Amino acid sequence: MIVKTHIASLWHTPSRDGLRRITDLIDEAPDDTALFFRADDVAVPGGNCRQMMDLFIAHGIPLHMAVTPAWLTQTRWEILNGWAGDSNLFCWHQHGWQHRSHQTSGKKSEFGDHRPAQDKTADLLKGKERLTHIMGPAFSPAFTPPWNRFDAQTGTALAELGYTCVSRSAGEQRKVPLPDSLPDIPINVDLHTRNEADPKQGWTALATEFQTAIQSGRIGIMLHHQRMNPAAMAFLDTCLHHIKSNPKIQCIRFNTA
Repeated sequence: MIVKTHIASLWHTPSRDGLRRITDLIDEAPDDTALFFRADDVAVPGGNCRQMMDLFIAHGIPLHMAVTPAWLTQTRWEILNGWAGDSNLFCWHQHGWQHRSHQTSGKKSEFGDHRPAQDKTADLLKGKERLTHIMGPAFSPAFTPPWNRFDAQTGTALAELGYTCVSRSAGEQRKVPLPDSLPDIPINVDLHTRNEADPKQGWTALATEFQTAIQSGRIGIMLHHQRMNPAAMAFLDTCLHHIKSNPKIQCIRFNTA
């Protein structure tokens, strides 16, 4: 298992102006703005994961936990589920199989066009069966692909295998349409896998993502707890407070969106 822990430049240089701009956008969100949070690369308990979960419990806001099946064990699940307690805020769903790219060129993808269709279907089933076996009724048959992308064959397979929805990045909706029976609930704000070398550029880009998402009527925020430092945790805490305080924002769940 390989998990990147690089922390983006903006979290090394907290900005009061950047935070204020984003919280002002949240406060001014129009009526019926839908919002959800999705945390990727979940499976291994750790301090950051616990702190992230505790923040959502404290604010009473749902969090969709994208769990990589090959990384999860019964012992790890018992710890994670214990942290969740009886909050009923966490949607535990599938994040690929091994989080391993099989593309021989171009952008990374675990379920891309450089693999035979039967191999991709087999991995989907292995992941679904493993999570069902370990989690039992807590498992939700939604699918988040590693690197937020997959090919058309995978979309067809997901529909045929009974998945209830997928969550990718917003741009993938245009690139790879899905069967009508498979809803897509995309993320459009990325808090942690950011590449801006200049912190100011990072804050500006993040605020732009929030603004564009709010204007669309649906905000989907992606988290990576391994890439969070104290500044990133504090930012999340503040955002959750403002979201909870705005009655115009409706926090949605994958099984009801």
